[in-house]
Amino acid sequence: MPVVRAQMATWAPSWASSSATARPSPLLAAATIATRPVSPRSIPAPSANRQCSRETVEGVNIGFAAKKSICLARGSALRCRQFLIAEWLTLSSTGHGRCRMRWTRWLIGALMLLGACSNSARAQQIGKYVPIQAGSDVDHALNEINATTDPAQKLPLIQKFAEGLGKQGDYPLVTDGLFVEYYLGQKNYDKAFEYGEKLFALDPDSFQNAVNMVRAASEKGDVDRLMSYGEKAGGIMQRYKAAAAPAGTAASAWEEEKRRTLEANKDNYVYIQQLVFSGVYQAKDAGKRAALLVKFAQVFPDSPFANQALGVAATAYQQAQNTTKMLEVANGLLAKDPNNVGMLLLLSDYYGERGEQLDKAETYAKKVPSLLETAQKPEGMTDEQWAQQKGLQKGLALSALGQVNIEKKDNAQAVENLKAAAPLVKADDVSYAHNQYRLGFALLNLKRNAEAKEAFTQAASVNSPYRGLAQDKLKGLAAPAKRKPS
Repeated sequence: MPVVRAQMATWAPSWASSSATARPSPLLAAATIATRPVSPRSIPAPSANRQCSRETVEGVNIGFAAKKSICLARGSALRCRQFLIAEWLTLSSTGHGRCRMRWTRWLIGALMLLGACSNSARAQQIGKYVPIQAGSDVDHALNEINATTDPAQKLPLIQKFAEGLGKQGDYPLVTDGLFVEYYLGQKNYDKAFEYGEKLFALDPDSFQNAVNMVRAASEKGDVDRLMSYGEKAGGIMQRYKAAAAPAGTAASAWEEEKRRTLEANKDNYVYIQQLVFSGVYQAKDAGKRAALLVKFAQVFPDSPFANQALGVAATAYQQAQNTTKMLEVANGLLAKDPNNVGMLLLLSDYYGERGEQLDKAETYAKKVPSLLETAQKPEGMTDEQWAQQKGLQKGLALSALGQVNIEKKDNAQAVENLKAAAPLVKADDVSYAHNQYRLGFALLNLKRNAEAKEAFTQAASVNSPYRGLAQDKLKGLAAPAKRKPS
């Protein structure tokens, strides 16, 4: 009887020669379970950041029709309206002291609110700030554009603004932003990209433009642009975090302003990360998917999805048969997160199959069940799904441990572990077939041929890359033994 390693080398699929589609990793499901991001189509865009959009302060009831000061923010342009100054001037000339005093106190409070609103809007924004004077021609033009809901009427208004008022000063920033939002709403993504690039040329640190460009790339399904704009958004954030205080601003005040700004933009930044992660996850080519996921983790090192991206990247490199990169990413992630179940499974299986670093493989495989006992159920997963996931992962750990036992020539222990794994991995055809295929070899080594035949039969009973291999073994077991020459 040949030793198991020779049999595995002869009959097991070769990592170097098998295609990723022909032999999907039996560990891929377990390594990526609970790391699949939300579909980009189902990720809602966060509400626009408009703390000042409808802030009001009630005026003193002195018989005037208008009693409010309103601060309006639209996109990147703050528009503050001040009402009743003329009435205040009229009132002060009448000599009504008490009423004038009350009105003065109200007006000062209103103006303070307007100033606070202006500062708040400016503090929330990352990128250039374009103030728009209330009541100006630009203000009226933007009012008309924003009040128009019919796309066929809105576009000519934007074009008229772009050819006139929108050329002045910093208003081209507003113009390009209007075009971006219009074409994004019309799902004309190429035009949205065109004007988004124009806006970036004027303001490379426009975070809101980065949000829009990532959204456009996601909706179009353009993975390359998605990663590119995601990287641009990450760069904008990093530059803002590292920015020194402007001249005349105290360092403590600047740090507080940055803290508020980052908090105000937090949802948008998470939204960008969700879209980029989800989009690159769906890249069809395994090698490209892996490289993009690694880049994602580099661009967003503090993202809650960073480690998940690296885990999926490792399995994608395995699919692409790039063993060197798979080991690099998997070992790197395990160094950062020693309790990463997916990577413990991936590496224990890999080393066991190779007959390399068997003690490490055994340690990794044995660690998984204890981690699963204390693991917390991921958010959004039902109790049933969580139980299934933990069962599959425990089964994969036992199967990997069984392979290590075979390599260490402890076939009796291998049989015990592989039999314990079988019901746990049965829901996954590839994992089940792989486990039963291993079990067949362990039983052959113990010369329990009838049981080995049953194990190979089970491996051949499900649709997997191991079906043909198991059938070949069954044919070999059915052939009559050759007589030794006398």
